[in-house]
Order: sequence, then structure tokens, then C-alpha cells
Amino acid sequence: MRASTRAPSHARTDTPTTHSLTFARARTTQPRPRTHARARPSAQVLAPATGEVIGNVAVSGAEDVEAAVLAARAALPGWRSLTCKSRAAVMFKFQQLMVTHMDELVDLIMLEGGKNRQEAVGDVAKGNETVEWACSMPQLMPGQLLAVSRGITCHDTRDPLGIVTCIVPFNFPSMVPMWTCPIALTAGNCVILKPSEKVPLTMNRISQLLKEAGLPDGVFQIVNGSVPTVNALVDHPDVKAVTFVGSSKVAEIVAKRCRAINKRVLALGGAKNHLVALPDCDAEMCARDIVASFAGCAGQRCMAASVLLLVGDTGDLLDRVCAKAAALVAGQQNGQVGPVIDNASRDRIVSLIGASVAAGANVLVDGREWASREEGSWVGPTVLMVNSVDDPTMKVELFGPVISVLRVESWEEAIAIENASEFGNAACVYTSNGAHAEWFTSRFEAGMLGVNVGVPVPREPFSFGGMYGTASKFGDMDITGSGAMEFFTTRKKVTTKWGMPNSSAPVAASCAAAQEDASDKANFAGKM
Repeated sequence: MRASTRAPSHARTDTPTTHSLTFARARTTQPRPRTHARARPSAQVLAPATGEVIGNVAVSGAEDVEAAVLAARAALPGWRSLTCKSRAAVMFKFQQLMVTHMDELVDLIMLEGGKNRQEAVGDVAKGNETVEWACSMPQLMPGQLLAVSRGITCHDTRDPLGIVTCIVPFNFPSMVPMWTCPIALTAGNCVILKPSEKVPLTMNRISQLLKEAGLPDGVFQIVNGSVPTVNALVDHPDVKAVTFVGSSKVAEIVAKRCRAINKRVLALGGAKNHLVALPDCDAEMCARDIVASFAGCAGQRCMAASVLLLVGDTGDLLDRVCAKAAALVAGQQNGQVGPVIDNASRDRIVSLIGASVAAGANVLVDGREWASREEGSWVGPTVLMVNSVDDPTMKVELFGPVISVLRVESWEEAIAIENASEFGNAACVYTSNGAHAEWFTSRFEAGMLGVNVGVPVPREPFSFGGMYGTASKFGDMDITGSGAMEFFTTRKKVTTKWGMPNSSAPVAASCAAAQEDASDKANFAGKM
């Protein structure tokens, strides 16, 4: 049965439309004829805001992964044989379809992901920004050409890897898949996407738009499922590269599994992002930014603030942060705080807040009351004044609208705390002094840094990714922009020498050429 993807209405009060999704190949591959029916396990899709069942998604097994790979293998020769310009032309059409269907996609993200409307718009728009970057790849893909010795040239080309898979989380149903899929496709690869089983509806609809844009059958496919599905994708010998975004624990497992079979992998893990506020910061601007950073998207983003370090006397900054956080209300309209993804997430966040209180933290703003709502999975903005770096909320990623505040005496103490974290995703300093900002940005141990920007997401053409050697990043390259173009291609280097034509050039010129060849001791072409 094919999915119904009619946009839901958030003004309605009755039960929302129920969607039903089958396994992979839906939207870009014609279904296979089946000689017999078999029972397929499925998972319910719940609306975080209400807890209601809004869909059922069939869970893909190894057989479905194999079918998707076979379809991709059949489609690959034709797709990779197109010029990069021809593939980018499909992305141009797709980009416009994303704009045209913005409202429909926003409704789906709000329904299955729980974001407020403004956040859902940003989810689609930021993802589409990467599609726009992919449209520029014909100008970025050409390799280098250089005469490296007399009569010898070297040039390189970028070739697609083949079949690749992208495994993405629930928190940005559109943006995170768009970090990789448009670039991988424009580079000439076939893509098998494994979205979170908690939010399958958005990418199911987007796959229809890719088909409408002109993507051939088998070039982009979706499989749904959990650990067995991921393992089948990672282990398949025809899948040449894997990208993953999710928790650090799973990112490390995926990376090690790929490394064991010499497979290219980029696995982005969790975060524990530190904000450092100096006495010379603009208190009002910083308070707004801090609250938006830790409470926006209900704290469910790897770029969310998690720790606020107040260096010395920062005046009434903390009071401003608490006042703004306490004024936020639950809901899904602009400026409101939406639900977390499910009850398990809610209960974990509430439990960690309780552990912090038991360790001596003072609750300045308490969002646990929201968790008592009868419908949905809610946690309100919470501000904790902790006593030490050993507080339970200072160590782990909460993935909720909670910030731990700690006062420190010096810049060096703040840097030591940030550098001691096992994570290395993002950090930010709030200051009005450029020299102060440079001191911190040159010492932070994180891959993405902000100055007065609490969610320092690099926008195209800059690539997204944490720091190597930390729990935030395992594997190769970055996940957007030029880093993704490098990841999804392989460079072939060609060295060429042609025989010299007969020439009536003066003897002096021939002697000069001979002397040049003799002086180039690195030139071993035709020499022993």
C-alpha cells in the first residue's frame, strides 16, 4: 500500500490523518511483482505533541536492503554516465519543488517531529540551501591540470563512489538528509536513505518531489527500520560509503564496523556545547541568544547550548536568561517551545534534572511541570545552577531544553572545562572585544565556533562537522559543502606524456630543453 502524504491540518482537533508507508524503493523505483504475500513488521509513528498514532511504517529487513541495492546497481551506470551539469539540472528542479511545497513539508515536520512552525520552516529552508549548493557543483567538481615536467601533464578527475547510504536521526527530518543526499546524487552516486523510524513521513514526501524533478528510478531509495536494517546496509559489499548522524555511542559502532571492512565512513555523534560569557558581553543580546540556543527546537539539536560558563562578574545576565526562559510557553507556533520526540526522551531528561538536584544543583527555572501534561511528550525550559563540573548534567548530552550554569573565576578555567569534555562539536564566547574573542576561538577544542552566536552552524559553502578525535566525530571529511563533495567522490590522477613532434626549432632551444630535463631530478618518466 502506498503512503498518503496529504498535508495535515494543525487547526483540526480530531484524530490526524494516518499515513502508511511500505519499505524501500517507494517513490523512485517501480515496485517488484510479488508472487506471494508475506507479513511485514511495522512500527507506529506518533505525534510528539499529542501522543496520537499518525502513521505506520513497515520495517525493512535484509531482503528489502538487497532489493534496494539491486535496483541501485541497475540504475547506477545510466546515472553516473550523465554529465554533472545534467545531474545538477535535476537538482535545480528539485530545489524549486521544495520551495513550492514548503507549507506541506512544514506541516509534516510539525506533525511528526514536534517543531514549532518557524523551526520547521528553517528545517526545510536550511536543507534546501544545501540543494542550492549542489546545483553549483558543475563549477566546483572540475579537477586540476598542470604541466609538471617538460612534455608531461598531470590532471585529476572526481568520480562517484557508486552506491552510498545515509543514516539520519529524527531531530531534523528534512535538513539532515539534505546535508548529504543532494551532494551525493549530483556527484553521480545512487543513494539509499535510512531515516529515523520516528519521522519517516517528511522524507517519504520529499522522495516524491525528487521523482517529480526527474530523478530516475533506483537512484534514490528509502529503507525504514532500526539496528538490523543499518547493519545490512553497512555490511553490504556494494555499498561503498556510509554517513551517519546520531548519538556518539552508535556513531562509534557504525564507524568501527565500516573500518573493519575498509569502507569509507563519516559518523557524526553527540555534543556538549559550551557557552562562555565574559563581563564585557552585551547582556540583553546574549540572554536572547542563550535562551534560543538551549531551548530552541526543544534542545533537540547537536548545536544546542548545554553548558553556560559565567566568567567573573557578568552583572544581571543570568537574571535575564532566567526571565526569558520562564516566559516561554508550550506550543508549536512561532516563539513557542515544542515537545520532545517521545515519552522515553521526556523521562530521561526529567530524570537527569532530578539527578542534578540530588547532587546539589539549584533549579532557577523548572520545566518539569510540563512533563505532567496528559497528552504528548513535553519538557519545559530548565535552568540549573550547578556546583561543580562533576554535576550529572555537565557530562552527558541531555538533548532537551536544559542548560547547566557554572560560575568560574578566569578565562583559563573556562577553557579547561570546555577542553576537558569528551565532545568537540561546538562552542561560543560572548564578548564585545575582538581580542577576547580571538583568545577563546584559538583555544576552544571544538569544530564549530561562535562569537556571540550560540548556534554556530556553518552555512554553505562552509562544511559542517565536529572535531576529529572527539566523541562528536568519527571517520572522514565533513558532512556538507566541499567536505561532502570530497567524501562522495574518489579522485583519479592521470599523468600523460606524448612524443615530441618533429621540429625545425633552433639547436639552441633544443639544448635548453635538454638541460631543463637533466636538471629535473624528480622526473623519472622513461628513466631507469
